[in-house]
Amino acid sequence: MVLSLAWSGAVLAALKVGETAPSFNLPDQKGVMHSLADYRGKWLVLYFYPKDETPGCTTEACTFRDDIATIQSMGAVVVGISEDSIDSHARFAKKYHLPFTLLADDDGATAQEYDSLFSILGMMKFAKRHTFIISPDGRLAAKFMDVDPDDHSKNVIAKLTSLINGSPK
Repeated sequence: MVLSLAWSGAVLAALKVGETAPSFNLPDQKGVMHSLADYRGKWLVLYFYPKDETPGCTTEACTFRDDIATIQSMGAVVVGISEDSIDSHARFAKKYHLPFTLLADDDGATAQEYDSLFSILGMMKFAKRHTFIISPDGRLAAKFMDVDPDDHSKNVIAKLTSLINGSPK
């Protein structure tokens, strides 16, 4: 038996730095709706992850939690997105004391808009571990497509620092 892995949906052109970020309207772990427009005027670290309570996703969330004061001091906001439910996000956030928003992308539409949806045989789908830094004017300022959960938060902070200081690093 051969197992094939395929990306969900049509082949999309990769999002490019400088383009307007795709909009979204999703509920958080408390059921409150959030849209991209809500973050206008702030730097937004929008990170996609596969699943609450899995080792890599927990590590990534906890490193963002541990670095949240530094990120917020830069005028940035962290928001995580996965296909998990509102209830799953609420349990995950409570268990690990996550001080940032987790959005429930239950149909994967937002992950797909950000070229971050992975599908296995069309039956199981989940968000790929991708992160986007969105500028205060709503444009993609940076993207991370190869994420190591252990040091990702530090890499995001370094990139935010260079973006805020006007360095192309």
